[in-house]
Amino acid sequence: MKVEAASERELIREYLNGNHSSLQTLIERHQNRLYSYIFLLVKNKQLADDVFQDTYVKVINTLKLGNYKEEGKFIQWVMRIAHNLVIDHFRKSKKIPFVDSTKPDFDVFDTINHTDPSIEEQLVTTQIHSDVNHLLHFLPEEQKEVIYLRCYAGLSFKDIAEQTEVSINTALGRMRYALINLRKIIEEKQIVLTN
Repeated sequence: MKVEAASERELIREYLNGNHSSLQTLIERHQNRLYSYIFLLVKNKQLADDVFQDTYVKVINTLKLGNYKEEGKFIQWVMRIAHNLVIDHFRKSKKIPFVDSTKPDFDVFDTINHTDPSIEEQLVTTQIHSDVNHLLHFLPEEQKEVIYLRCYAGLSFKDIAEQTEVSINTALGRMRYALINLRKIIEEKQIVLTN
């Protein structure tokens, strides 16, 4: 295990020193695992091919800029890049259906999605939850607590007030400020949360 990690570090170092074949060795070492992972997420060969290629373009650019941080194994880092690219793809390709309500056979119920969420919708929703959960760490403790109790535990504001030993107005105020602060953080970090 340590030998493989050391050789990955060495291959990256060699690539950065101009030996392009060392990157090819890294890609070949992990291509089956990475491609299988991408294909399981997107379930489309052409899209999997595109994401696979885009992943290595991003890997190359990150390596060349010197932004690669050795925090674990190389393949885990590459798979995280691929995962994010898949999420980005589904966020960008999500289209709003056009409905012409002037047609005589228009029925509002035809516009409702009657199916279970697709894999794309599930991936995007999971990523949004992960992003929001990460953002909560930037909030003051009492605001974070109200968000968890309300959104994750499903408690009413009355129950939250009792559990945290504050008035209902204080609990409501903490929730209000938590949401204001989350919006500010999202704007500052230019995070896109769409579903």
